[in-house]
Parts: sequence; C-alpha cells; structure tokens
Amino acid sequence: MAKEEASTTLTSESYLYLHPVESPAVAFVSPVLDSTNYHSWSKSMLTALSAKNKSQFVNGSAKTPEKENSLFNAWQRCNDMVVSWIIHSVSSNIRQNIFWMENAEDIWNDLKARFFQGDMLRI
Repeated sequence: MAKEEASTTLTSESYLYLHPVESPAVAFVSPVLDSTNYHSWSKSMLTALSAKNKSQFVNGSAKTPEKENSLFNAWQRCNDMVVSWIIHSVSSNIRQNIFWMENAEDIWNDLKARFFQGDMLRI
C-alpha cells in the first residue's frame, strides 16, 4: 500500500468509513418526509444516521476538508451517501426542491427551516 493510501485508511469507527454494503438508493426511514411530519421524520433520520455514524454530516461537526487534504475524497463520498439517503427519504414534491443541493448539512438546514415551525403548529 502506498504511503498516501495508508494515511487515508479508515477504520469502522471513523465517521468517514462507509461499509461496502451501504447503498445510496435506500429510503432510510419510513414514512418519508412530507409537509406534516417533520419532527418525527427528523428524529427517525437522526437515529438512523447516528446508527451509521453519519449524524456529523447534518449536525455541522463534519467540516469539509480542503481538497488537498487526504481525507477529502472520503468526506465527499460520505457526504454524497448522506445526501442520497435524505433525498430518498422525502416525498417527491420535497425531493424536487433539494435534488440539486450537494451538501448534506445544507439540505438538513433547508428542510428544518421550511418544515420545523409548520409541524410544531400541528403538534
């Protein structure tokens, strides 16, 4: 293994580790987010992301490394996986509004800004 590759080898304890069987085309939680269930959906998503050691991508603690950083590609893959999980866990109407967003934290914050208050009024 080359020296550069060795420095980016990740263990399963790292939030940048993706298990080989992870799939981006999965609805992570059920039911999917619609305009009426933000609080239960976000709680379910956070639990699922935490179980996968990926909640850092939506809570702001997984900062984007510089492109020159040896961990950038691993960060990008994980961010893309979380983005895909979120996209597949929202209704088709909501999906259209977030589909072109590339950062999981930005998507998470956008969904919270749009649906948090409305769902609280229903509760």
